[in-house]
Amino acid sequence: MGYGNFVMYHHEPVLWEAAVEAVFVRSDGVYLDATIGGGGHACALLSRLGPKGRLIGIDQDVDALRAARQRLARFGKRVHLLHGNFADVDILLQQLGVELLDGVLADLGVSSYFLDSPERGFSFRVPGPLDMRMDRSRPLTAELVVNTYSLHELERLIRRYGEEPRARRIARSIVAKRPLRDTMQLRHAIEAVVPEPERLQTLARVFQAIRIEVNDELGALERFLVSIAHWVRPGGRLVVLSYHSLEDRLVKRLMCYGNPEGRPIRDLKGVLRRPWRMLTEKPVRPDPLEVARNPRARSARMRVAERLEDSP
Repeated sequence: MGYGNFVMYHHEPVLWEAAVEAVFVRSDGVYLDATIGGGGHACALLSRLGPKGRLIGIDQDVDALRAARQRLARFGKRVHLLHGNFADVDILLQQLGVELLDGVLADLGVSSYFLDSPERGFSFRVPGPLDMRMDRSRPLTAELVVNTYSLHELERLIRRYGEEPRARRIARSIVAKRPLRDTMQLRHAIEAVVPEPERLQTLARVFQAIRIEVNDELGALERFLVSIAHWVRPGGRLVVLSYHSLEDRLVKRLMCYGNPEGRPIRDLKGVLRRPWRMLTEKPVRPDPLEVARNPRARSARMRVAERLEDSP
């Protein structure tokens, strides 16, 4: 079943048809797109909903919200867009007067708009300022990270968030070449200590690590996943698209056990207590045709869970 062409200005929606099928439970329901971006997934979902179906969209980037507002204008009052971080979903939904949601979708991928806009500083392929903020009102930038963090702090974040084995060597090179003022200077500092055949992969890991630190991506994801269980009605769906193992591991733990540690919690009778039932034994991946059309979809993994009745 197709819904038309939903390729969006900021970011082509990954696994959009599978994601819409997975999150949909009723045509007159209330749904949340927690990372609406330019509105690709939202447009597909709204096109499937009936005239009473509503969608709430959250994004921390004002440019993305502007694109989403334009794209979704034809759906009128059925759409409510909110500027904010999905980590603050409790506050945002309370302000809107929401009671319960039928489905929640979160696409954790970095927008193509960010990667393709040199002035945002996300890419090591083009010159740009060391920014990397998804929300430009935040005070922490990549420039502050690379120029003010200690050797130990830089090594920690590169190893933890980039899973990079040369973390200490790269951190030393960054410290030795400070101050760094743009993406090319950071790139050269990394390349100086990495063999040429491995440079592109290492650059991607280190830039990812700094981006995660700047935006507190894993902390925000954890807070969102813990909070959202209280907003989804029993039988409702949670669909999350992640793009690296750190995200996917956290999503799997929260869906399986309801906590970020992945710790089974049982009642006095030994019955496992958890808010979700995992519907995807293994994550759904894009097929070769989608990857050929959109290479940035290659690493996507989609997990789906259904909200269970709360234990008494």
